[in-house]
Amino acid sequence: MFGSISSDTVTIEAPPAVVWDVYSDIEHWPEWTASVTTAHLDPSGPLALDSRASIKQPRLPRVTWTVTQIDPQRSWQWANHTVGAHTTADHRLTPLGSGRTQVDLSIDQRGVLGRPIGWLLKRTTRRYLRMEAEGLRTRSESMTNPAN
Repeated sequence: MFGSISSDTVTIEAPPAVVWDVYSDIEHWPEWTASVTTAHLDPSGPLALDSRASIKQPRLPRVTWTVTQIDPQRSWQWANHTVGAHTTADHRLTPLGSGRTQVDLSIDQRGVLGRPIGWLLKRTTRRYLRMEAEGLRTRSESMTNPAN
């Protein structure tokens, strides 16, 4: 069954290691993106396979994501399962050379309830992905060039 997929891409003027350090530090997301109001990682520490991230976003219920795949410094995928819905989110970093990084974000919602919920929330999801991408860009670039 096809899902409801939303995605965004951003080019960041910072090396992949800096972008990874910002992006994988889940508990600090509320500092750089208004799309997340609270975030908690269990266990605390570096993002790892089977880590659980509890994320609260404006106008949405709290969701707990479990890391299902991780390639440190390059990508991670996490998933959330509820009755009738399966959601996965991908976070991918691609080095572009000259200290630049492309970040691709996507959310795929599937299942009897997941697909219609994804369709109903598509505008909000796209807006939150854009906020996340832009916030990540701003934070990562400020870490590389503190004068920004």
